[in-house]
Amino acid sequence: MSDAFYAPKRAMVIVAHPDDIEFGCAGTVARWVKAGAEVCYVLCTSGDVGIAKPELTRAQVTEIREAEQLAAAEVVGVTEVVFLREPDGTLVNTLDLRKRLVREIRRHRPEVVVCLDPTLFFVSSNTYINHPDHRAAGTAAVDAVFPAAGQPHVFEELAQEGLTAHKVRKLYIDSWGNGDTFVNITDT
Repeated sequence: MSDAFYAPKRAMVIVAHPDDIEFGCAGTVARWVKAGAEVCYVLCTSGDVGIAKPELTRAQVTEIREAEQLAAAEVVGVTEVVFLREPDGTLVNTLDLRKRLVREIRRHRPEVVVCLDPTLFFVSSNTYINHPDHRAAGTAAVDAVFPAAGQPHVFEELAQEGLTAHKVRKLYIDSWGNGDTFVNITDT
């Protein structure tokens, strides 16, 4: 095993909510940025139901959560944060969401994408049920990475926006628990 540290030139992190990155891979992102990587965050929702205070409106919560995410991104050196503003708490892996993610992948052209584990239901010795938005965002991200983003005939109308097919070189899954699987997508 090599001791060499790998840092991509360009990376994208796709998650469901503000704070998902900080609970998962912000340390890796900070290290990549320090090594010169350009990293973009894509958040499927703005976490607008993530504060359980009835006196706050969803619009107020959106403002708070997005500001928190922008501040957290700034700490690690990430300057581009995209909020897709899909419904929080009811995120679904739709064809429209996949297209929106493909648009961001083709626009940013990352070498690496990091996303949430779409297969994880139970966490920490089965003491926590993984949020369904996490699974939906993870599945949508995987589906966007392969084959959609790299296939010119999938969402070919994006080429009219100047967004041509782009193949992501590596897909990392942010997983809590027994993450020990590597899938080489360089030849797909």
